[in-house]
Order: sequence, then structure tokens, then C-alpha cells
Amino acid sequence: MNDLGDKRALRPGRPSLIGKVVQYRHESKLLAGNALEDPVRRTHPVYLPPGYDDGQRRYPVLWCLAAYTNAGPGQVNWRNHGENLPERLDRLIAEQRMPPVIMVFPDCYTSLGGNQYVNTPAMGNYADFLLEELVPAIDRDFRTIPEAAGRGVFGKSSGGFGALHLAMAHPGTFAAVASHAGDCGFDRVYLRDFPMCCDVLARHDGDIEDFIRTFWRDRQPGGADFHTLMTLCLAASYSPDPDQPLGLRLPFDLHTCRLDKAVWQQWLAFDPALRVDQGADALSALAGLWIDVGNRDQYFIHYGTRELHERLCAAGIEHHFEEFDGSHSGIDWRFDQSLPWLVNQLAR
Repeated sequence: MNDLGDKRALRPGRPSLIGKVVQYRHESKLLAGNALEDPVRRTHPVYLPPGYDDGQRRYPVLWCLAAYTNAGPGQVNWRNHGENLPERLDRLIAEQRMPPVIMVFPDCYTSLGGNQYVNTPAMGNYADFLLEELVPAIDRDFRTIPEAAGRGVFGKSSGGFGALHLAMAHPGTFAAVASHAGDCGFDRVYLRDFPMCCDVLARHDGDIEDFIRTFWRDRQPGGADFHTLMTLCLAASYSPDPDQPLGLRLPFDLHTCRLDKAVWQQWLAFDPALRVDQGADALSALAGLWIDVGNRDQYFIHYGTRELHERLCAAGIEHHFEEFDGSHSGIDWRFDQSLPWLVNQLAR
């Protein structure tokens, strides 16, 4: 019996048939010697649908890229309210809203608090790690549909950016992409954090390494500290420079906060809203492209996402676009719409 239909229960139940999460351990060769000395031995949770152990069926695979401050293991943790992603998949499959799938939750966390899923000497070649190392390993060790037609990638915030970046910069691995409030319109999203970053780093005499060490040892880091760490992560991703501390160059002067236009142009080269022409062939080749954003996004990502939508339309690139009533927070409910849609674009 499906407990989801029990109207008497105060909290929704679980389906009678549920999948399982296995902890997939992998040692990366491509991340060996990374500049931040982050671990190369990691555990990547993998969701296997109900019935996986009962036959030889192969399944499409969805790759879930975590938002900044999170990583794969955090995506499968128990929640006191709502559902984690494996529980959501169990429900959507039990309700026959989507077919069974495998879902992979890669751990790409770094000492800079997260990842943008790009190749960079300042953090590591995480795009290559995912596409050239982890995807083939998952295809080898699980009953996937081991071709691009059977793979989709999605995420929210930095994860949504990562999904778009991989689709444009490294085509041929995923057939379908979904970005929920992915970083977009950098001039409207990132610039406002730069003065705050200058203020925070000034308390450390501009010493980036001292700030990071202090951050990880501080029992109560504030919001400004998190935004500063994120700015450093972005600089490591978009403007690496081996001649600078920690191998990253900030796009502004720490004393005056004057924008360094040359470095800022390096950042803008990654902006999805400005990359449509460059990535047009890769995006047009996708079986499905989903983009959505809240109309009250507190990071103002909705403005850049609207521009991205307009540029996709102008380029004649087919895609699904929605602007929903909501902010940047608490948007996991959007997966109820995007995940069934995403799987329906894949080979099964």
C-alpha cells in the first residue's frame, strides 16, 4: 500500500516501494595535487530507484550539482521539514509522475566554500573531474544508459550555473539541462558584494589566506564573511592568476574598490547571459533545456535570467522558461516540475 494516500496521517507518509542511496567512494587522479589541497578521496551518494536490484534494466541518470555552501552528501541528508532529493524521487516515481532514474550527487566541495564546476588551476579541474573521471566511473559501476542521450544535469544557484557551463563549454556529455536560479547577469548579481568584500578583507590587512583561516575557525561567521568567501571562490573560478595569493586575482582594488575592467571581463566571459552566441551550437543540440527563476530573487538573478531567455529566443534556441513567484530560497519545490520534464527528454 502507498502510504502517501493516508489522509489521516498528520505528516505525509513514504511510498511502499522506495529506492536506496549508496555511498560511492572514488579517488580522483585529476584532482590530485590541487592548489587548495582539498581531498581527492571522496564519497558521492548515488540514488538507485525501487526495483534496481531485481533485474538487469538500465536507467537514465540525472546528475545533481549542489549550490554554493553545499555538496553531494548534503543533498541526501534527512530533513525535518519537506523532502530531501531521494525522498522526492521516491514520491514522484510512486505517483507515476516520472519514470525510475539513477541520480548522482557529486561531492565537489572546496576550501573556498563551494564550486562553480569549472576548470581552474586555483581550485582544480572540476569540470574534467566530473566529465572525464566520475561519469565514466558511474557508467562502469552502475546500470546506467551509458551515453549522452541518457544523461541529464541540473542544479540550483551555483549548481544551475554549473549545469549551463558544462553544457556550453563541454558539450556531448549531457542531453538535457535544468538550471534553477543559476548565476546569471553577473553585473547585477556580483558587483554589489565587492565593497563588502573590501571591508571584510581590510580587517585582515588584505591578507586573503588569513581571512580564510579565520573563517574556518570562527564559531560564528557572519553573512558578510560568507559573501566574501564566495567572492574569493568566484575569483578562483573566473580569474585565476598564479602570481597572486592563493592563485586568484580579484576584479577590484582592495583599497578603493575600483573595478579592474580587464579582470572583470574575464568574469563576464563566464556569464551565461553573454555566452549564448558562443554556446549556441551546444545549446541547440540539447534534447531539453529548462531555465527558471523566482521573481523576487534576493540576489537579483531574475534580471540576468530574463536576459538569458531573451537571447535564447533571439538565437532561435528552443528552451523551457518560467519565472515563478518566489525568491532564491526554499525553491526545491520546483524540482517537482523540472525533474519529470528532464527525464522525459532522455533515452529510456
